[in-house]
Amino acid sequence: MATTGMDPEIFDQFIDQLKRYVRERLIPAEAEVIANDRIPDDLLDEMREMGLFGLTMPEEYGGSGMNVPQYVETIRVLSYALPAYRSITSINLGMVCSALKNSGTDEQKAEWLPRLAAGEIACFGLTEPGSGSDSAAMATTARKDGNGYVLNGSKRYITNAPHAKLGLIMARTSQEALPRNAHVSAFLVPMDSPGISVGKPDRKMGQSGSHIADIYLDDVKLPGDALLGGEEGKGFATAMQSLDNGRLSVGAASAGYAQRILDTALRYASERKAFGEPIANFQLIQAMLADSRAEIYAAECMLRDASEKADKGKAIIECASAKMFASEMCNRVADRCVQIHGGAGYLAEYEAERFYRDSRIYTIYEGTTQILQLVIAKNMLREFAAGAAA
Repeated sequence: MATTGMDPEIFDQFIDQLKRYVRERLIPAEAEVIANDRIPDDLLDEMREMGLFGLTMPEEYGGSGMNVPQYVETIRVLSYALPAYRSITSINLGMVCSALKNSGTDEQKAEWLPRLAAGEIACFGLTEPGSGSDSAAMATTARKDGNGYVLNGSKRYITNAPHAKLGLIMARTSQEALPRNAHVSAFLVPMDSPGISVGKPDRKMGQSGSHIADIYLDDVKLPGDALLGGEEGKGFATAMQSLDNGRLSVGAASAGYAQRILDTALRYASERKAFGEPIANFQLIQAMLADSRAEIYAAECMLRDASEKADKGKAIIECASAKMFASEMCNRVADRCVQIHGGAGYLAEYEAERFYRDSRIYTIYEGTTQILQLVIAKNMLREFAAGAAA
């Protein structure tokens, strides 16, 4: 059943306010964010005051109570600006909040959701040096210790790890690889717990101001109530459910950023002259612009449909498809933007070069294009087999 979400009229007003904020505050601050590789504290405080960290949290916990389509549209609008602005909020909203709402106990929700809605930053610890999508190879362990657990292992490429107050950490509670990944459990881990250390932020190709780092867990002792939902063996299922929202967020980010990239290409093509006229008059330039607009429109339609289906229940194929298409589309639009700029597109002086680098990650995180192809195909075959057997 679909969730009610924010009142539509209030939501429309919020979106109008967010569009102004993106253009009047976030975009003008991009140069500073890139130069310092961090979002200024005053901007973070403004984002907290606007409620951008609590969009999907239930109202009783201090959030806005947005449904999935409203959340996806908000991320699309926010993502017209530098990717770091979405990145700092998205783990709270699309993954940790989703896991807590779907699987957390009442006590866990009461403790963490208000803090996350107020702007405490969270991280999501699934990927490891030796495993990402392959949960059977997960090496991080959670050993029973009286009524609690002791965690040992490491996590890699964890977004927001250097800033997080809370980590949703996946660890194996069984040495054997069990059916349906029941050997993996999820834990709510305060990041200041003894035994946790965070590595130096990794240097990246793009996405300045957004930070990833390794997390090391050395005999981290947790109480029993740190186990998400109070039940072992549900961690991987929780992670996969959360990834549906995470994939929609990346798809929305791809669509929002692609529109920014296309607008930049349009502006350059209208201003740059060759042979005595703007290059926008040349049909092969127009073809690249037209292809970009059509693909952005297709991604927006996919995201609307997928988010509506996800709001009503499981939409694994739709979410994977929307993320896969939108992220690949954003890369194509960024490539065309560089091409339209010609030699200028290869220079750091112009935004096209940065757009190209920033966009590349979208086809990788929250499931690579290749993993998503497998997800889509396996679920198609499973549905076909179920239909044939009926």
